[in-house]
Amino acid sequence: MNKLKQVEYDNQIILTTEQLATFYGTTERAIKQNFNNNYDKFQEGLHYYFLKGVQLKEFKNRVENFDLVGKRANALYLWTKRGASRHAKMLGTDRAWDVYDELEENYFNPKTQQRLPQSPTEMLKLAVASTLETADKVEKLTIRMDDLEQNASIDPGEYNYLSKRISSEVQNYITAHHLILSSKQRAQLYKDVNRGVKEVTGVKTRSQLRKKDFDTVDRYLMNWVPSRATLMIIEQIGDEAKGQERLF
Repeated sequence: MNKLKQVEYDNQIILTTEQLATFYGTTERAIKQNFNNNYDKFQEGLHYYFLKGVQLKEFKNRVENFDLVGKRANALYLWTKRGASRHAKMLGTDRAWDVYDELEENYFNPKTQQRLPQSPTEMLKLAVASTLETADKVEKLTIRMDDLEQNASIDPGEYNYLSKRISSEVQNYITAHHLILSSKQRAQLYKDVNRGVKEVTGVKTRSQLRKKDFDTVDRYLMNWVPSRATLMIIEQIGDEAKGQERLF
């Protein structure tokens, strides 16, 4: 069986009904009966191909084994590896399974012997190709690992650091401008800085910050000042305290 020449159709190795029956020690009629009784368990293109008309004519012209298809055949079933396996299961005989194992090893998945390098030059080329392939795999793996690391959520320590930085920047602004603010007015400053964090990182909430966002947020906080709109809202919430510097 290992000398049986492979025949392909649609880039799949196939067997005819006649071949399948011969190998499994049964008849073509039994194979067809299996198929008819279990039609819903077979999928065309996956387990078999049904050729007729132009497709059959093209197949006949292409195959080198003229005995593979009868000259007068007007239709032909071709069975894939999965289709052959399904028939072996349905026949359920020891012969069918033994033959299928041989088909799988020697026909559907023949082992090819790799050609060894014949000269120092070929050995060098093989070594270089292997090194380049390994380097490429390492580079792709490194990029993937870096990407995974950068897209990982910031750890609790980094999150707490940024939270303290936000509180610190808000307080520094209040102190620098000698502001006396109510809790409602202070909330507007926190709202402003948090809105900026979301805008520069593209996240909806601070809990969604990633490792790659840490430096971006840190730089943003170094240069943060509340927007003109926020300052107007604060003034609208309450009158300016006596002796307090104007916000803008």
